[in-house]
Amino acid sequence: MPTTELPTAPPQAAPLEAPRGLKGVIVTDTVLGDVRGTEGFYHYREFSAVELAASRGFEDVWHLMFHGTLPTAQERARFTRQTARLRHLPAAVKDALPAVARATGASGPLAGLRTALSLTGAAAGFRPLYDLDPARRQADALAACAAVPTLLTALHRLGRGLEPVEPRDDLPYAANYLYMLTGEEPDRDRARAVEQYLISTVDHGFNASTFTARVIASTGADLAACLVGAVGALSGPLHGGAPSRALDTLDAIGGPDRIDGWLREHIAAGERIMGFGHPVYRTEDPRSRLLKGMAQDIGGDLVDFAVQVEERAEALLAELKPGRELHINVEFYAGVVMELCGLPREMFTPTFAAARVVGWSANILEQAADSKIIRPSARYVGPPPPRPVPAA
Repeated sequence: MPTTELPTAPPQAAPLEAPRGLKGVIVTDTVLGDVRGTEGFYHYREFSAVELAASRGFEDVWHLMFHGTLPTAQERARFTRQTARLRHLPAAVKDALPAVARATGASGPLAGLRTALSLTGAAAGFRPLYDLDPARRQADALAACAAVPTLLTALHRLGRGLEPVEPRDDLPYAANYLYMLTGEEPDRDRARAVEQYLISTVDHGFNASTFTARVIASTGADLAACLVGAVGALSGPLHGGAPSRALDTLDAIGGPDRIDGWLREHIAAGERIMGFGHPVYRTEDPRSRLLKGMAQDIGGDLVDFAVQVEERAEALLAELKPGRELHINVEFYAGVVMELCGLPREMFTPTFAAARVVGWSANILEQAADSKIIRPSARYVGPPPPRPVPAA
């Protein structure tokens, strides 16, 4: 009986560099922005993101990410009208949302958003990015971004046994989001605080969800498919799923007299303190500085307690983890600001998504302009192949 001769192993090539988490690996060029971790600085295109949050509205930043320029007054008015009209959902999607909310009730609006985005893309006739011209890709992206706040707030209200609130075309993005969430027009200060938070989280380099969106876009898939993948990545507690967990930490500590004891116990046990540390920043997260200032402008016992926890946590982390730069990140004061603005905790990460969808979409559009599929390599570290397959 003839035997099958196994191929000999090929000569070993030079080992591939595979840093954990692809840390420091450059995968593409971008004009959308960057994060400079050692400086504590990040930007959208050529502008400081923190300065944009302090001085501009959400629609201005959305225009900047999509069109490359801050709008003139006339362009702002036109862009605001255009995107406001797109907030209204197709009838087929509206009819399906009660079933989506029931099916995902235990998981919350972010889980429902994955299904709702797929429905929205299908109902709107989204086609593969590979088959579309740039104008059609951008039209799909605008429609998806405008729909996300409507989807999230509808799913939240349906999950609580309430009827969804129809969007208003006369309100800015952030104010309309709060209006659809509560059914009441928000006061100006509260709406502005949420708007500044949304602007500060539009984009942030090649984070996990943005990279996921670009990988899917590189296959030529439709825009909704790219966004669904990004939402899935965002849902992880090590990414966008932490704002409410950071606030849960404050609840668990309970009061000023328990700060040191609680923190020492959990740091000594090797547990991660939610709201502290960042994979890029080696100094204070600039978003946290902005949000801390916003929280202190509102004031109150929660803010005072959060500041105490921040100060003691950084001191104890420096003592117990010497040599590691661990500071608060965006999630720590994001939770405080959203709590003060009346957002329910289950809507903290969905609110993050309502901002980041603009950054995801801008990255998807940039990736779609380059038809090269993202296909990295892995380094095999298992038993040497080939080996004979044993008889059954």
